Amino acid sequence: MGRKPTIDREALLDVAEGIVNRQGAAALTIDALAKAAGITKGGVQYSFGTKDELINAMFERWGKGYTELFRRIAGDDPDPLTSVRAHVEATRASDTGSHAKAASLMAALLQTPEHLESTQAWYRERLAGLDTSTEEGRRARLAFYATEGIFTLRFFRLMEIDEQEWAAVLADIAELIPG
Repeated sequence: MGRKPTIDREALLDVAEGIVNRQGAAALTIDALAKAAGITKGGVQYSFGTKDELINAMFERWGKGYTELFRRIAGDDPDPLTSVRAHVEATRASDTGSHAKAASLMAALLQTPEHLESTQAWYRERLAGLDTSTEEGRRARLAFYATEGIFTLRFFRLMEIDEQEWAAVLADIAELIPG
C-alpha cells in the first residue's frame, strides 16, 4: 500500500506570496496557485479551503514574524509610546522581503470588507492609549503615520526609494519619538 501524498502548506504559502509579489493580489486564485505549485485545485482547497482562508494564512504567517520582532523590541507589555517606537524600529529592522510580503498581503486583504475591518482594528490597536494631548503623544502619532506613509510609498511602488534613503528616512522618523 502506497504512502498518502502530503502537501506542504508552507511551500504553498511561498508560492502564493510569489504570485502576489509578481502579478498582484488579483492574480491570486485557487486555480493559479494550483498551477504554479504543480498540484490540483482540490489539493489547494484541501490545504486552505477558500481563497479567503488562504489570504488569512498568508497574513497570519507574516504577522507572526512581525509580532516576534515587535516583542523583541517592545517587550511583553509596552506602554503606548513604546509600542509606536517599537513599530517604527520593527519597520526599520525588517528586511525588504518581509515588507514586500506585507504590502502584497495588504493589497489582497483590502479587497474584502472583513479583511479591511481586521486591518483597521490592527491599526487602532497600534495607536490605542496614545495620549495625543501631549507633545510626546502627538510626535509618536506623527512618527507612526510617517512610517506607514513611507512604507506605502515604497512597497506599493508609488516612489522609488532605495535602501539608503529608506534607512535615512526611518532614522529621521525614529528621532520624532522621545526616549
